[in-house]
Amino acid sequence: MSSVRGKVAVVTGAGSGIGRQLAFELAKRGARLALSDVDELGLGQTADRAKALGAEVHTARVDVSDRDAVVAYADAVAAHFGVVHQVYNNAGISGGGRSVLDTDWETYDRTLGVNLFGVIHGTKAFLPHLVASGDGHVVNVSSLNGFMAQPTLSAYCASKFAVRGFTEVVRTEMVAGGHPVQVTVVHPGGVKTNIASSTAREAQAQGIELSAAEVARQRVYDEKLLKMPAEQAARIVVDGVEAGKPRVRVGRDAVLVDRLVRLLPARYPVLAAWYDRKLFGSR
Repeated sequence: MSSVRGKVAVVTGAGSGIGRQLAFELAKRGARLALSDVDELGLGQTADRAKALGAEVHTARVDVSDRDAVVAYADAVAAHFGVVHQVYNNAGISGGGRSVLDTDWETYDRTLGVNLFGVIHGTKAFLPHLVASGDGHVVNVSSLNGFMAQPTLSAYCASKFAVRGFTEVVRTEMVAGGHPVQVTVVHPGGVKTNIASSTAREAQAQGIELSAAEVARQRVYDEKLLKMPAEQAARIVVDGVEAGKPRVRVGRDAVLVDRLVRLLPARYPVLAAWYDRKLFGSR
């Protein structure tokens, strides 16, 4: 019997990318779904497909950086289904692609608001419901950049390192308190989603014009680095949840980078800077 069959599973950022594919994978395995995103069009498309796969689906437009909205959402999902078993805190943004010197304060506020506080809000708001279910599971999506830093990704790396630390704290507390909640942190590598191209859209929305180098960097991500199909990534994540894994690395690149950082913790930043120049050229 699948450990997600019949369970109520919440997925944030379900309008596209890994979140959308998580919804489909969970639907195929018999879960009941609560799906949210800020993109109502994408969310509706995901919901329609999940329903076609046989899932019961509840949808809501939610900005995960809005604490009150997430708390209200958790209460609404619990009221709708009567129980909540799993939450997949997946929503995230790229956080720009500029150096610390050139990154504006608004980018840090927005990136940490979505990528870190979105995870904290989702975990804290849903955790009492997961405990009450008697068979809960928190799944927080970090990144390969949750254990490896890269140039121009200070906001993103800061958020993803913090997601990893926060999630591991939650796991220690669930174990120490004897609560019936498993906790998993997910570290995807290069998954083929729109996260790189969304940088341009975020900049455009803020009236910021990207430089030629920044556009070229985005192209390299889309063409060379983001390779794994999102549906494959979703299968790996849900397989890990069903296996009760506390840590899921998604992709060979995530596994190799994790090993490199563990082997050369003081040296890897130099290697990361060299590899960045090799891929993108000097800035």
